[in-house]
Amino acid sequence: MAKKIVAFGEIVWDILPNGKVLGGTPSNLVFRCNSLGEEGHLLSRIGDDELGHAALKQLETLNISDKNVQMDFEFPTGEVQVTFDENGESQYKVKEDVAFDHIEFSPEALKLAREADCLFFGLLPQRYGLSKNTIRELIKESPDSLHFFDLKLFEHFFDVKVVTQLLNSADVVRIKEKEIDFLANELNISFDSHDDFLKKVSEQYQIDLVIITLGKNGIKAYHRVEGLMSDAGYFVEMVDNVGSGMAFSAGFLHYYLNGNSLIDSLRFGNAAGALNTTLRGATAYFNKKDVLQFMKSTKQFS
Repeated sequence: MAKKIVAFGEIVWDILPNGKVLGGTPSNLVFRCNSLGEEGHLLSRIGDDELGHAALKQLETLNISDKNVQMDFEFPTGEVQVTFDENGESQYKVKEDVAFDHIEFSPEALKLAREADCLFFGLLPQRYGLSKNTIRELIKESPDSLHFFDLKLFEHFFDVKVVTQLLNSADVVRIKEKEIDFLANELNISFDSHDDFLKKVSEQYQIDLVIITLGKNGIKAYHRVEGLMSDAGYFVEMVDNVGSGMAFSAGFLHYYLNGNSLIDSLRFGNAAGALNTTLRGATAYFNKKDVLQFMKSTKQFS
């Protein structure tokens, strides 16, 4: 039976050097969850504007339900300017005070969260009061759901109190390697290695599982019971890394929610993220069979 994964947060248009693509961490996660055979649900908000209606059409093309996508008649649909640095890492500049900042706590949203096997949320929709308060209520009202916090940073928004509250509410947290130093400084965590950082975050905020995604070098994780674990990166020719974090998260959740071991779940997620980097964009299709074949045929770093 497919697991119900609810992703709360932004719908945006990623404005890339070669055109615009529908993006946003939650919609990318839902797309990947669906492609792996799960039941992904997007809980978001768009503007009643040209980009908003274009987003609805694109969601339909991607087989993502818009049933829980709210329409805003005051604030516009979100936009993100995406550029790439010299290492191919994506950089994001997000328009402020847009529709996804105003996701309402509705009976439909409450029902969805209570039925979810996993409630997934990130930092970006916590910029303003309404969406911030909505996710707090949904977390509180879904004690039986796995709470997955994707702690991806954005250059113009970081609030220690908000981040601390979300960390204290999370069962699983994913952090990107390049953001560790900033986080450690803001959260007053001194560390001397990735392993040390993982342990301290887990202990300080009572988080069951903390994961660091290391880009081409794979992943590291710490579980409060099972301890430290890791999986190496793959030898691949990268096209771009847009959506690779969500491919990892969707792959991990696909295995983990279906009762596989933690290390096997991390390995499958790692492979899904690596496979994603060999394709262009966040919504190039692949399924579970493709990931398993990739794991068989592609070498990992020693």
